[in-house]
Amino acid sequence: MIQILKTTQPCLNIHVGYKAKQVIEEQGLQASAVDFVPGAAGGPKGIGIQGLDQAVFGEFFAQAPKKRTLIGSSIGSWRFASIAAHGAQAGTSKLADLYTHLEFRPKMNIIEVGDVCRGMLKALLQGKTNQIIDHPDYHLAILSVKSSKKFQSDHPLMLARAVAGIIGLNTFSRAKIGHFMQRTIAQPHNASRLSLIKNEFEHLDYALTEKNLEDWLMASASIPFLMPAVRNIEGADVAAYRDGGLIDYHIDLPLPSHGIVLYPHFTDQITPGWFDKFLKKRRSNAEYQARTVLISPSESYLRSLPLGRLPDRKDFTLKGLDQKKRIELWKQSVAESQRLGDAFLEMIHKQNFEEYMQDLK
Repeated sequence: MIQILKTTQPCLNIHVGYKAKQVIEEQGLQASAVDFVPGAAGGPKGIGIQGLDQAVFGEFFAQAPKKRTLIGSSIGSWRFASIAAHGAQAGTSKLADLYTHLEFRPKMNIIEVGDVCRGMLKALLQGKTNQIIDHPDYHLAILSVKSSKKFQSDHPLMLARAVAGIIGLNTFSRAKIGHFMQRTIAQPHNASRLSLIKNEFEHLDYALTEKNLEDWLMASASIPFLMPAVRNIEGADVAAYRDGGLIDYHIDLPLPSHGIVLYPHFTDQITPGWFDKFLKKRRSNAEYQARTVLISPSESYLRSLPLGRLPDRKDFTLKGLDQKKRIELWKQSVAESQRLGDAFLEMIHKQNFEEYMQDLK
């Protein structure tokens, strides 16, 4: 049995945009105000906040059921798909169990890695595509990127040249990486269809259907060099589609919220694109995040975990950490995340967010 640690240190950090701050000061944080939930790319870090997801989707939103847009890239979109398919408790538990027990043999090629990940996705969805597409409470919007001609090939040399070009251009301007890729949004084309205000990137809007849901989820998580691009997606232009986090790592988008954007996240910062991780001054847009309430694990919580941090993709190849030990440590980290959910629900009950709120920067 896994024992959950007890601590008096705060588990959560709460960072808010300036409009969200005003709303909370006047009304508290109410479920009825939440109309958008972003989900960041970040691999297994996504299962490290399972308890928070279960509290938000399983208990908080149940206080005021309504149609909410869930917009995610990579693991963010998989988290949301699992919740829409199976419910907050069962869905997040299934995702964590499948991800934790993934096994990659040494020197697997990208096709083999892609096959393993697609097998995990199939096991996660269990054919419940219709339930996800037509969910009464959740409108799923999946972010990925459409590769330009220069970024189409999965050949290591061609890919390396393209990525080098992206890194170089991104140093000067985030918008310039549009020469290599374009944002795509796959979503059900119904009354809840999301229309984004134009920002640095033009975007392509594709219809999310039962027939292409699996491919779009795969595309959203297809990391260059590790997995092949996804091609021949039904209803989409003929192209190579890759990880949505390349452009939308932490979802810094002008979402048309009229209430609160509630953002369960792994960190207290919003980094716009994956390549911006290496640019310390590249931060989120304050206007885009004006209505955001960012909820993330505190430093004291992270230090208390078995690895001193959330699960990470590097753990699969970390020296001295074999498969059995990794699984054990990940399970412990996931179990500990119940503290995050408990802390959030306590704040909701007490409505004492003003004691913890910090400005989102």
